[in-house]
Amino acid sequence: MLDELLELILEDARERMGKTIRHLTAELGTIRAGRATPAMLLGVRVSYYGRSTPLNQLASVNAPQPDLLVVAPWDTSSLRAIEQAIIKNNLGFNPSNDGSLIRIPVPPLTEERRKDLAKSARKLGEAARVSLRAIRRNTKDDIKSAREEEQLSEDMCYQAEDELQTITNTFVREVDRILTRKEKDIMEV
Repeated sequence: MLDELLELILEDARERMGKTIRHLTAELGTIRAGRATPAMLLGVRVSYYGRSTPLNQLASVNAPQPDLLVVAPWDTSSLRAIEQAIIKNNLGFNPSNDGSLIRIPVPPLTEERRKDLAKSARKLGEAARVSLRAIRRNTKDDIKSAREEEQLSEDMCYQAEDELQTITNTFVREVDRILTRKEKDIMEV
């Protein structure tokens, strides 16, 4: 049975590792797989009344077809600014403005572009693994300092470190699973 303090330390590590997984999932969502998704425009910021505003606060973004995104601004006076922001973001899109909507045809991916996107996904996955290892290292340090401050037994600390390694392995496997699925989606024609 672990000490209550060690349980709290391990629970904190679980939460932080969970945040890393959620962040990875959000980042991978912005990488384009075979079809158009509104998440592709998640990072677009529009200069609106002198402020840099996220696109999703100015307009709704939909994907009515696998090869088309439609941006419907709530204020039509922002159409031109939204169009410029999409072009400036270098996503490889050529938006067209019809006066009330912005239609963005999403061209099919070439084999070379698919490989580049898969490489980007792997980089994000490696960054997530590095983050998980950093959390593990910091948690190990917390366990050691708790042992010294609270006069905990060595066996209890070793048990906590074993549990920490099990938690870390579980999250690393989750990163691998997410990456494998994303790479499959990217490479699928």
